[in-house]
Amino acid sequence: MSVLAIHPENPQPRLLQQAIGRLEQGAVIVLPTDACYALACQIGDKTGAERIRRLRQVEEDHHLTLLCRDLSELGLYAKVDNTAFRLMKALTPGPYTFILPATREVPRRLQHPKRRTIGLRVPDNRVVQALLKELGSPLMSSTLHLPGDEHPLSEPWEIEERAGRLVDAIIDSGAGTLEATTVIDLTGPAPEVLRQGLGPVDFLD
Repeated sequence: MSVLAIHPENPQPRLLQQAIGRLEQGAVIVLPTDACYALACQIGDKTGAERIRRLRQVEEDHHLTLLCRDLSELGLYAKVDNTAFRLMKALTPGPYTFILPATREVPRRLQHPKRRTIGLRVPDNRVVQALLKELGSPLMSSTLHLPGDEHPLSEPWEIEERAGRLVDAIIDSGAGTLEATTVIDLTGPAPEVLRQGLGPVDFLD
């Protein structure tokens, strides 16, 4: 397991390439977001996704989330109508996860087994954005929330201490928050908040 100290405002290209190299070799990594830290692997990495589910101790019906660079990339992986697009445009990039119907670009094993939906988000974080730009494709992710804990892990030293043996690399960009994203389901007639997190939802009132 390696720890990559990547600057939160000016990510070092050399270290980003090291992280990408690990991902391309099938690594599960920990990375910072605009909310709490998250677990991530490549979108086509079946073993990586299974490792993340085991680490989180979640079932197949727990949505994993695609980290996307922007809304145009998000549109490749989800079916988005005009109402959903306007809402997402207002809230991205930011600490929101949207539940949407998945397109055929999303492997079936990553979709909700019954609803065929997927979680997607565009994080407002320079390290993740730089990583996604260099990688050229989304990352599969899940909140770094260990079973039994009240809050997600947010301090890199604690992440290394408690999860270091379970992952292949940790990107240390300083302390994160203790809150996960706000999750909004956009598959119904009106937006539905499934989890209130860091992103405010007063605009839905």
